[in-house]
Amino acid sequence: MRATSAVLCLLLASAPLAARAETLGLTHMPVTDWKAVFGRVEARDRLPARARLGGTLVELTVSEGDIVTAGQVLGRIEDQKLTFQLSALRAQTKALQAQLANAETELKRGEELLARGVTTAQHLDALRTQVDVLKGQIAALDAQAQVISQQEAEGAVLAPAAGRVLDVPVAQGAVIQPGEEVALLGGGGIFLRLSIPERHSDALHEGDAIRIETAAGTAEGRLEKVYPLIENGRVLADVAVDGLPDRFFDARVLVRLPLARREALLVPETALVARAGLDFVAVQDGETTSFRAVVPGERHEEGGLVQVEILSGLQPGDVIVTDPANLPASLPTPEGSHD
Repeated sequence: MRATSAVLCLLLASAPLAARAETLGLTHMPVTDWKAVFGRVEARDRLPARARLGGTLVELTVSEGDIVTAGQVLGRIEDQKLTFQLSALRAQTKALQAQLANAETELKRGEELLARGVTTAQHLDALRTQVDVLKGQIAALDAQAQVISQQEAEGAVLAPAAGRVLDVPVAQGAVIQPGEEVALLGGGGIFLRLSIPERHSDALHEGDAIRIETAAGTAEGRLEKVYPLIENGRVLADVAVDGLPDRFFDARVLVRLPLARREALLVPETALVARAGLDFVAVQDGETTSFRAVVPGERHEEGGLVQVEILSGLQPGDVIVTDPANLPASLPTPEGSHD
């Protein structure tokens, strides 16, 4: 009598739990197949800071990893020959200025003598020509001095754009030729460069959402450009990602690409129950609820909800319990299933 009462109490206690269980009717749902590849963090622009003047690198103010602004002085190159040439031009200019002062004095004296009728107009014209020639020679020397001064100013190596210094292939004291690279800058923002087998090229479309796994967690990017040239059986593509860390360039980041859409049976992850190394799902058939063994597949996350693909054990139309934790642990399993 006591055993019968205990069974009756158990049934009465489990009835409201089953009544409160949430159910879901299964239908085929579209899922995306993702392929994991590695992308490289690259700068949109790789700009070399080159020397505009040949000479000795007497100053180098940056090293790898430094952040620079556009127009910032990265180093300074000096050519001693330019200093000597500028000194020589200044000395010549000084000598010509002395001759010009004397010629202007002679011209003034000639004008006074011509006014008194002592000299001729022809002699006065010769004095004026001499003054004009000296002025022209001084102007030419000033122009040459400006050219040399500009060459000296071009000894400053300037950053062509704002960004991070990626490489400095020279050292202070090195002899630099005009056009030689002093530093390599990465600027214009960063992106991910992908190299994908060409068999997947038809599945790549600009604007597709891309999943990126970084040290800070999972982020989402957008397929920005797919290059038409296939090299060595691989397609190049660029992915735009907001907040991508730029501390290391050419760093490899795991990326998941959407390659195909297909139909699959999905159940919430909470609907799976593990027992004795097997996975079960609670299935309702009318008033009866029982556990059915299933073979789970890939996990899919849509809108923050984690769902699991069921490869076998369920079929469209089955009604499952999404939260079997509220069901009695003694629910039966159909014949052929293992508890």
